[in-house]
Amino acid sequence: MSRHHPRITAFEIRSLMLIASVTLGAASSAYAQNAPTTAADAQVTAAFTKADKNADGLLSREEAASLPAVAANFDKVDADKDGSISAAEFGKAMKM
Repeated sequence: MSRHHPRITAFEIRSLMLIASVTLGAASSAYAQNAPTTAADAQVTAAFTKADKNADGLLSREEAASLPAVAANFDKVDADKDGSISAAEFGKAMKM
């Protein structure tokens, strides 16, 4: 008795290669969106943490005084106008 091995057609091979490439492309783009922070991001985070004396995650005007550029532009950096600067607002301002 002989076994019958089905032949894989060229169409099936191309289809498999297309699916594999799309899957790898999607995975790599997802990884790129979650890429590790850069050295600049780490420096921004460190500066914010150092200035946030009471560790509440917000910079008051008094805390921002330790960062002259931020203190001078406090109202511009405080995007939501709540009287304090969040880490997100700080990070966004530092990238400008």
